[in-house]
Amino acid sequence: MRRNTTISLLAAGHACVDVYQGAVAALIPFFVAERDYSYAVASGIVLAASLLSSVAQPVFGALTDRWSMPWLLPASTLLGGVGIALSGLSGSYGLTLAFVAVSGIGVAAYHPESARVARIAGRGSHSAMGWFSLGGNIGFALAPLMVSVVIGQGSLHRTPLLVLPALAGAALCVPVLRMLARSRAGTSTAPVPRAADDVASFVKLSLAVVFRSVVFTGLSTFIALHAQQRAPGGTTGGTVALFLLFLGGAVGSVLGGNLADRYGRVRVSRWSYLLSVVAVAGAVHVPGPAMFLFVALTSAGLYVPFSLQVTLGQDYLPSRVGTASGITLGLTVSIGGLVSPLLGLLADSTSLRTALTPLIAMPLLSWLLFRALPEPAGPAPRAAVPAPTAVRQDT
Repeated sequence: MRRNTTISLLAAGHACVDVYQGAVAALIPFFVAERDYSYAVASGIVLAASLLSSVAQPVFGALTDRWSMPWLLPASTLLGGVGIALSGLSGSYGLTLAFVAVSGIGVAAYHPESARVARIAGRGSHSAMGWFSLGGNIGFALAPLMVSVVIGQGSLHRTPLLVLPALAGAALCVPVLRMLARSRAGTSTAPVPRAADDVASFVKLSLAVVFRSVVFTGLSTFIALHAQQRAPGGTTGGTVALFLLFLGGAVGSVLGGNLADRYGRVRVSRWSYLLSVVAVAGAVHVPGPAMFLFVALTSAGLYVPFSLQVTLGQDYLPSRVGTASGITLGLTVSIGGLVSPLLGLLADSTSLRTALTPLIAMPLLSWLLFRALPEPAGPAPRAAVPAPTAVRQDT
């Protein structure tokens, strides 16, 4: 298998899927403006995308631990795009929630299988997983720009145009699956011994990811509206703030993988969460143009640990890599969407800045949990591409 080519294709496909996670938050200001939704009602759309996704992603992870499901990559990409494409066509709030939920299921189905394929293709490299995560971050970052271009000069009835990245992402999956199939002939069939599962550490890691999810999802839901109130530029300023929140993740993911190869994943994650405490405080409370700098720092600080947490979860649960990926990329990440309606209710009764203030504590809680985590030994080169897993992926 040509590792660099495969990782590049996976990263590009990841971007085409995660653009739909970013699109949900990017569509919120347009739903508020066009349909006169309150903060609480608008945040319910984020909840719809997160609720089913949070439950479905670990389920898909467990399924991919047992059976080969490579078809999930193109199928889930298309499902994620179709849901968002249909979300703006009906004025019915119920149908909007349903279509966004369908998109969330598509995103949920994609991540466990793609994360395991990326782990195989990257042969356990932290940097390779960082590049794979970079693709998703770029998709997040492009989402507000894409939505602004498509919807900004028209109406929500233009959302069908947003299906185009899904069509491109599904096409990118085809050569990846072919490369995996060609690698089958050169894969050893000898069993590879695995380390024992460290369930206690995995639970602590999952809680840390939950707190990270709460702050990131809360900011991604409301940062555009918050920037319109606190920074210059009006609607444009809101789009810029959301773009920076997503774009900083591109830097953070690659930087995190490179730093982890030198200093270790746990230590690097601790540093980044401490930085995030200050950055989130600035993003919420500093007015004017300086707010944009703190938003970018927040993004980088929250995304440095992102891909590292995925591989940490896989190393803490080496016998259930798909389940670990589903939880670290799914349940714990999507759970942040469950908190967004509470933030919306608080914002409606007080102010948006007051509602966002509790988010400052979230990265501090993640830092405290990481202080109790050990640095697991990375997989041996041979174990990074276990024969039984590689064969199941190729069938």
